[in-house]
Amino acid sequence: MSTTFNYKHLYYFWVVAKEGGISRAADKLDMAVQTVSAQVRELERSLGYALLKPAGRGLVLTDAGVAAMQQADQIFQLGEDLPARVRDAVSAPSVRLAVGVCDSLPKLVVHRLMAPALAEPNLRLLCNEGSLDDLLGDLALHRLDVVLSDRPAPANPNIKLYSHNLGSSTLGWYGPAALCKAAAKNFPASLAEVPLVLPTAHTAVRDRIDQWFEQRAIRPRIVGEFADSALLKTFGASGMGVFPASEWVHEDLLAHYAVKRLGACEGISEQFFAIGTEKKVQHPLVQRLLQPASH
Repeated sequence: MSTTFNYKHLYYFWVVAKEGGISRAADKLDMAVQTVSAQVRELERSLGYALLKPAGRGLVLTDAGVAAMQQADQIFQLGEDLPARVRDAVSAPSVRLAVGVCDSLPKLVVHRLMAPALAEPNLRLLCNEGSLDDLLGDLALHRLDVVLSDRPAPANPNIKLYSHNLGSSTLGWYGPAALCKAAAKNFPASLAEVPLVLPTAHTAVRDRIDQWFEQRAIRPRIVGEFADSALLKTFGASGMGVFPASEWVHEDLLAHYAVKRLGACEGISEQFFAIGTEKKVQHPLVQRLLQPASH
């Protein structure tokens, strides 16, 4: 990579800006004032802008200097971190896995889907949550190794994406013991009489739940809608309402949220996918994630 400026000159400018003057910077660098001043002037010449201007007995940054200083801060902070990063890499070798998690995926399900990779003793896991579109953009730029989602990747003429089915789970209705007891007698028609907490429309399963109600002529009493599945369960379990959840993590639901199972959401299931940019997956930990689909 070629640059129009010298990083050594940038470093001297950085020290001058931090110290507030060329004399103090020269003392810190153990160099002659004239040498430091010449190096900073050389940087200004190469960039084409004045970076410092007099202010009283010292110097202050110009607008161009502020911009240069912001970049220099990042550059030299990274440089200061370099020895520690190299030392850590040598002393503690790790297997890096960068995973994008679609924000509509239930968090307990995510943990279970990733269990095969979590068994790696040298794992260094980087987990990012966001919308499917944003995550697929990061995947295309190779910032992520895989994206976990509740729906397959949409067709994209600009990049070939591969959706690997990780399995599915039936859906059940859960809630606080008192609400489940009140709704148990005439279930599922009773769902019109108790408060319900549902996922928002951006989840793949919400349309199927709405159709499920229509098929049974149930007019649900919706008191809350949540994009985040963990928030949905937290508010539902605290007494806000009955909510749908993956029966794949039934035991974890009971343990984490102290709720009861009211009944099945018959005919409705959630699908889980791992999305990648390669048909034949190369990353060893992503290969592990795909193993359940082959059973």
